[in-house]
Amino acid sequence: MSSGRQTEGVVEAALPQGLYRVGLSNGEKIMVSIGGIAKQTTVRVIPGDRVLIEVSELDPTRGKIKRRLP
Repeated sequence: MSSGRQTEGVVEAALPQGLYRVGLSNGEKIMVSIGGIAKQTTVRVIPGDRVLIEVSELDPTRGKIKRRLP
């Protein structure tokens, strides 16, 4: 069951402890971690990658990476 809205963004920076800073198309910047299927498989995320993220309803400054986009 999905608990947030899904949107696209671009990874701006890789941070310590498995966190990433992602810029959204509306200018917001949020902190995300890898979650779901992306965590179970080996997904390499580097700055500049486009990703699909799920933004938390409770804290709109946090989210999880669902998958990389081509």
